[in-house]
Amino acid sequence: MLSSFEYRTRAKVEGAVTVQPLAYEVRGFKDYFLSLRPDTNLRNPWFVEYWEQQFHCKYPGARWTPFNQDYKMACTGFEKIEPESFHMEAQLQFVSDALMAFAHALHNMIRDICGQSGRLCPESDPIDGEVLKNYLLHVNFTGLSDQPFSFLPNGDGPPRYRILNFRQKSRGIYSWDTVGFFNNGHLINMSDLQFRLDEPSHPPSVCSLPCGPGEVKNFLPGTNCCWTCYKCHKYQYLSTEFECEDCPLGSLPSKDKHYCVEIPITYLRYDDGMAIGGIVFAVIGITTTAYVSIVFIRYRETPVVKASGRELSFVLLAGIFLCFTMTFALVMKPNMISCGVQKFGIGLSFSICYSAILTKTNRIARIFRSGKRTTQRPKFISPKSQLVICGVIVSVQNVIGIIWLIMRPPKAVPYFSDRDDHQLVCADAVGVYYMVGFSYPILLVIICTIYAILTRKIPEAFNESKYIGFTMYTTCIIWLAFVPIYFSTASNLQLRIATMSYSVSLSATVVLICMFTPKLYIILLHPDKNIRQSIMASKNPSHATYPHAPNNVPCNYSSIGTDHGRKGNEVELAHGQTPESYSSGLSKCTILSAQTNGQSISSQTLNSVDTLADNRDIAL
Repeated sequence: MLSSFEYRTRAKVEGAVTVQPLAYEVRGFKDYFLSLRPDTNLRNPWFVEYWEQQFHCKYPGARWTPFNQDYKMACTGFEKIEPESFHMEAQLQFVSDALMAFAHALHNMIRDICGQSGRLCPESDPIDGEVLKNYLLHVNFTGLSDQPFSFLPNGDGPPRYRILNFRQKSRGIYSWDTVGFFNNGHLINMSDLQFRLDEPSHPPSVCSLPCGPGEVKNFLPGTNCCWTCYKCHKYQYLSTEFECEDCPLGSLPSKDKHYCVEIPITYLRYDDGMAIGGIVFAVIGITTTAYVSIVFIRYRETPVVKASGRELSFVLLAGIFLCFTMTFALVMKPNMISCGVQKFGIGLSFSICYSAILTKTNRIARIFRSGKRTTQRPKFISPKSQLVICGVIVSVQNVIGIIWLIMRPPKAVPYFSDRDDHQLVCADAVGVYYMVGFSYPILLVIICTIYAILTRKIPEAFNESKYIGFTMYTTCIIWLAFVPIYFSTASNLQLRIATMSYSVSLSATVVLICMFTPKLYIILLHPDKNIRQSIMASKNPSHATYPHAPNNVPCNYSSIGTDHGRKGNEVELAHGQTPESYSSGLSKCTILSAQTNGQSISSQTLNSVDTLADNRDIAL
């Protein structure tokens, strides 16, 4: 039984692990040693002392020592060591290997210097220590323990160790047990290692545990073995186990934080919900525009089409068509071509639309303003003149677009609204650069709106100005809504582009509906009204006043009178008479009566050419 002290001591040591140089039994040495006797082993001066200590006797003739002075029995020299009680030193193999190493080194050196005879020769006398050392480092043999032996490059022997574990096999029973081996850099059979009887697994015995995924080591002051672990930032990766680095923009760390992974590039695609809605809208608009164009081409010689101004109507339809096609450029994958089309095309399409409308309203305003001052036909109101004016207005936008393309060539660039985002966008979609292309169309919209207000009270025969007014008021509302949305979507450029697509198509739709629906209504549903008399007649008296109506005014109507309720001297245009016919002398008319400031004007009959009026565009 163990004493309480021994038990406590062993309990504290339980689970200890130690190593012992691994040694194997030297073959034949035990039998050889057991056969030795003092009288046959005279070359070993310590063998007599070993014999005395082994058998507790004093060998005859041996000198007295502190170890044998208490022995009373004399040794006979024939005592026998029992094999069962004989235990050799476990590290005897190392002595054997050391001797064998020298023997092999000497043998190899003499053989190389003196030849295969293996005998000493003058060349080997004296022996050079450095040469012998070199031979010693290169020996390679199988020792008496049947284990291969060779030196490591640094001169050490083979690294072979036995791993021992101090274990409690059962309650109170302790022993050192072999639980594994270390041989040539490998641990072998370590599964039997035990910490405690009631807790077999060893707890971690390290200064610092290994860092987890995405953690970097930070050594503690004054030590190179202990560290604390810190997590890298969300957007950092482990460049080394001691340092974190930021991933480049457009990439994120991998799950294990060992490298960066590129974020998939996003852009407005054809299969996105926002893009699909815009494309459907645009396709419907293109189809409708094409249908209106076909109707206008087919009925181009009818009074309604003539009255609307055929040439400018077709220019307006071309601008509307371009507006709808811009949707496809906006939802294309950003590249130099699509970005260039967006930069140049959107402003151009708007400019064509509003230039045509501006030319129409300007023509109406000039005709009626001129009619108040003179009987002379205003200049530049012919179809060709109108096309030239419209082209000049559009050319300003072309100049702006070309300069813009030269100063900022179109290109696709990566855009990062935040650290987790990677968008591919046109360079000018970032910031307010697209407003450069919109600035001139916005100016045209403002001017058109002003003209629409100024011409809102003209006779009903010229009520296209009313539809122009509806168009411009609605367009202003759309643009007032679009501009704040454009600036508020700076972080989501896909939404900005989609919003731009809808706004462009919606603006074109407003122009198409307000400017052409009334005309299609007459052409397709009421062809009986598509005649000159119906177009010229007024449903309700519309008052276009002219303060200076001369006596030789040529017109095609029965009477012109004055309205005392009007401001100044105003002449009422009856039956929707056009200012063009009023000022150009195309017909004959009899002024039955007129009053100016309460004064009567006598009737006059004027001669004119009736037939010319039928061959002209009858309205503005």
